[in-house]
Amino acid sequence: MSVNMTALNKYQSVNLESAVASASSHQLIAMLYEGALKALAQAKGSIGRKEIEARTKHLNKAADIVFGLRDFLDHEKGGEISANLENLYQYMIRTITEANREQDAEKVQHVMDLILDIRAGWAGMPLDIRMGKKKVS
Repeated sequence: MSVNMTALNKYQSVNLESAVASASSHQLIAMLYEGALKALAQAKGSIGRKEIEARTKHLNKAADIVFGLRDFLDHEKGGEISANLENLYQYMIRTITEANREQDAEKVQHVMDLILDIRAGWAGMPLDIRMGKKKVS
C-alpha cells in the first residue's frame, strides 16, 4: 500500500509542477488561493482532532502561501487595490499565527472566508486586467 501512495504522491507532484510551469500569472494566483484554502481546511481538521504537529504544519503552509500572494502584488499596476490586499494579507498572516497559538478553528475559518471572497473577486476580474493589459483604477 505504501508503494502505491508513494507513486500517487510522485504523480501528483509532477502533475502540479506541470500545471505551474504552463500557468499564467492569473492562474498561478488562483492556484495559490486553492492551496491556501486546502492547507487551512487541513489545519481546521487537525485542530478538531488535536493533532498539534499537523495543525502547525498546515497553518505554516497556509501562511507561506499568503506571504507568496503578498509578494505577487504589483503596487504600480494595482494602486489602491494592491495596497488594500497587502494589508489584508498581513491581517491573514497575523490571524493564522493566532489560530495556531490559540488552537482556534474559528480564526482559521475566518481566514478561509476572506480568501473565498478574494478568490471570487479574482475569478470575476475582466480578462484585460488579469493579463496586466489594463491598469486597475
